[in-house]
Amino acid sequence: MLRFALFALIATPAAADSVVATRTIRAQTVIVPEDLTLVAAELGGALQDPDAAYGLETRVAIYAGRPVRPEDLGPPTLVQRNQTVTLVYASGALAISTEGRALARGSEGDTVRVINLASRTTVSGRIGPDGAVYVGWDEMNAD
Repeated sequence: MLRFALFALIATPAAADSVVATRTIRAQTVIVPEDLTLVAAELGGALQDPDAAYGLETRVAIYAGRPVRPEDLGPPTLVQRNQTVTLVYASGALAISTEGRALARGSEGDTVRVINLASRTTVSGRIGPDGAVYVGWDEMNAD
């Protein structure tokens, strides 16, 4: 009898939890603990740990009760479209900075186009962790 009960426990797959939205979350919203809950069901592709989603930004709208998938989330936006940003170009000991206006929104590491407000020239650069846009980033970090 004990063997049968033990076998039944081993043969039964463990129920996995899935992360679902507690409310409708609009796209471009940073996830906070009140936005998510765990349900005792395995929902295809859903996150299993809500901690993995906190602080990330939604890329699409997620409706209440729907599973939260990793592809629905991304790093938070640091630069908004039309935001004034610092443009930085550095080469060796020389660093030049000026102001620019972002032509797109983006997160750390994204490449965005920016209008240099002084020269009215459009340049492309990579968003740094401080929200500045670094022109010549690839050349500076090539190994």
